[in-house]
Amino acid sequence: MNNTFSIRAAFGIVVVSILSAFLVGGIILGIGLSNPDSSQKFYTFISFIIGQGFMLVPLIWFLLSRKQPITQTLRLNPISPILAGLTAILSFGIIVLSDELDRIIQIFVPAPEYIVDLSGLLQPDTLIGYFLLFIAVGIIAPLGEELLFRGFLQQFLEKHWQDITRAILITALFFATIHMNPYWFLQIYLLGILLGYLSWKTGSVFPPLILHGMNNSFAMLFSFSDIDEGSFYIWNGHVAPWILILALGSVIFGFRIINNIKVKS
Repeated sequence: MNNTFSIRAAFGIVVVSILSAFLVGGIILGIGLSNPDSSQKFYTFISFIIGQGFMLVPLIWFLLSRKQPITQTLRLNPISPILAGLTAILSFGIIVLSDELDRIIQIFVPAPEYIVDLSGLLQPDTLIGYFLLFIAVGIIAPLGEELLFRGFLQQFLEKHWQDITRAILITALFFATIHMNPYWFLQIYLLGILLGYLSWKTGSVFPPLILHGMNNSFAMLFSFSDIDEGSFYIWNGHVAPWILILALGSVIFGFRIINNIKVKS
């Protein structure tokens, strides 16, 4: 990617893209709220889908106006089925370990009321609602955010600063900040670092997209399912030891192989 624009312009287009997503999503949601006969949750899910999808419009317009190659600039480089499978294995381990980290944090810092109520507020009432929420949370949101942050911003910072670590850390910090959730800030920041590592190491946005999509999908599954104490997954209020061992093995196995991949320029 040729640095034909400044770092201020790069951050600026990211901010504009995020604000446009909130604006368009807010307009759709406002239309639903103004109609008392409409399904509030239906419009909420539709606002997520359209808003998150619109996030890429300013970015694509900006790149086309600067005559930048879209595929290269957004790291849309194809990956092999083997790498996709390894990423899925790694992602499974990271998701389980992150769930346990969240359970440990809640021992010392209980989740605030708005976090506890969030699942109930967003839980769909119909099968169509679940489908729309999955599309929004598991596909559209990861796609827009990964192309914007890991595909565009991080790659630009890597080349501009010539410092991979700094580029990953700053992009992850920006990524965590825009989620505007202080309680989950640490978890989102750590996830952002892992996503950034995968994007840089593989030279593609698809591995972080796999991790991001799986993470969001499992988070939705955990929120809306009732996993009781004594199940195969839960043991004494924590993730069962046998699941943690399997997850740790998946992370070690996945990282060991992916880390040996030659970095693509």
